[in-house]
Amino acid sequence: MKKQPQVIVSFLFIALVWATWLLATQPDTWAIVSSNWQVTLTMIFGSFIAGATSEGGGAIAFPVFTKVLSITPYDAKVFSLAIQSVGMLAASLTIYMMRIQVLWRVIVWVSFGGVLGLYIGLLLAPAIPASIIRMLFTLLAVSLAITLASLDKSSKGYHLSMPELNGIERVILVSLGFVGGVISGLVGSGIDMLCFSVLVLLFRISETIATPTSVILMAVHSIAGIVMQLFVFEGVSTQVISYWLAAVPVVVIGAPMGAYFCSKLHFYQIRYVLIVLISLELISSLWLLNFDKELMIFSVLVFTLFLSAMVWMRKNKLYVR
Repeated sequence: MKKQPQVIVSFLFIALVWATWLLATQPDTWAIVSSNWQVTLTMIFGSFIAGATSEGGGAIAFPVFTKVLSITPYDAKVFSLAIQSVGMLAASLTIYMMRIQVLWRVIVWVSFGGVLGLYIGLLLAPAIPASIIRMLFTLLAVSLAITLASLDKSSKGYHLSMPELNGIERVILVSLGFVGGVISGLVGSGIDMLCFSVLVLLFRISETIATPTSVILMAVHSIAGIVMQLFVFEGVSTQVISYWLAAVPVVVIGAPMGAYFCSKLHFYQIRYVLIVLISLELISSLWLLNFDKELMIFSVLVFTLFLSAMVWMRKNKLYVR
């Protein structure tokens, strides 16, 4: 009986979103879905991954949109922020109602830098070549895969809470937020993946806590990002709105389901799925992108930076308790 109010609130939220969606799309509801069925299908899977893992829904949408559906990285980024503002909000509500442990102080401190970084990323995005943005996403995803592969199957040695947040910890979290915010402003996700990596590698936080924390963090920044896009930057195109409307009814269900299953499964059961998906993302980027000198230099430098940071965090024993 204790779980009944949780279920009721989640279903009420889903019902509210569906009712609003039906009213907003009448009389063209079926036409919107049928003309964008690829988007709907993509986000059935993407929303589940978003709720269950440290990857946002944009982490599935961005590569599929830019490589399979030939949608521009700019539109894919805007769509990612827009759809995550619904799906990951629904997942966050489920996490909160199920009383899943979350590091709220981390979310607050990371967001201090994240909102500013998000603004900078959105500002810079139109001026950066599409190939650079595509490869940045791939490199970020690969860094997450390396993080996942380096973790032990056992939870031994990992903690359920953060250490005391003194000056250095706050600087780390705010800086993490700024960098993650810039990347999220460029590709539509990223702050969640970076936060997850830092929590588990540097602070030695359990994956079962780092994951829901990263989900809520991405929900906050997706909402902030789409608000900025609407009222500060160029707005949202009619085509992206159409994509968004086609995906809303599935993500509002898929993301909470992902959050629920994540709380019931050991994380390593999902970990390997993510590693396989990211491997496919890397292979497709190497196959499809035209690696000129500029892109090659960028890729080597960014990958070296990400890898060096992960190795340093993994070897650092400062937060081993």
